[in-house]
Amino acid sequence: MSVDKYSVTFTINDRVVTLDAPARMSLAEALRNEIGLTGTHIGCEQGVCGACTVLLDGEPVRSCLLFMVQLEGSSITSIEGLAQDGRQHPVQAAFRECHALQCGFCTPGMVLTIAAFLKRNPSVTPQTVREAISGNLCMCTGYQNIVRAALRAAETMQGTTPQ
Repeated sequence: MSVDKYSVTFTINDRVVTLDAPARMSLAEALRNEIGLTGTHIGCEQGVCGACTVLLDGEPVRSCLLFMVQLEGSSITSIEGLAQDGRQHPVQAAFRECHALQCGFCTPGMVLTIAAFLKRNPSVTPQTVREAISGNLCMCTGYQNIVRAALRAAETMQGTTPQ
């Protein structure tokens, strides 16, 4: 049985890519297996855990739920593309500074979710951060340091100093 493939051109981390993909290949599979960007983790494969979160045209999405054929002309940012000019994004730096990870499996999806949230919402509270990350599951941290890191990143992005 032959598998029909479709040519899809999209941008990943500011690089235009054309990929021949089967109709049912997910973005998560393509990123990891075809493009070699393994920072996107595949967890539940049902869109529940958030480990596979990437940014699609600036908005967080579950890459395990998107088929490549849906992405023609789209712009994707994976965790590998969040840093700019060799400098970590403020959320990445805050995660390191605040010890906001343990096993690290949820970290890429969590960082991308928070980065998109902070871009839209510069003034945040612990409660709004918890609501923003409610679709990203972490089995290790208890979320306290993740929330602290998001608040720290918000301060950095606003140019204020922490209290």
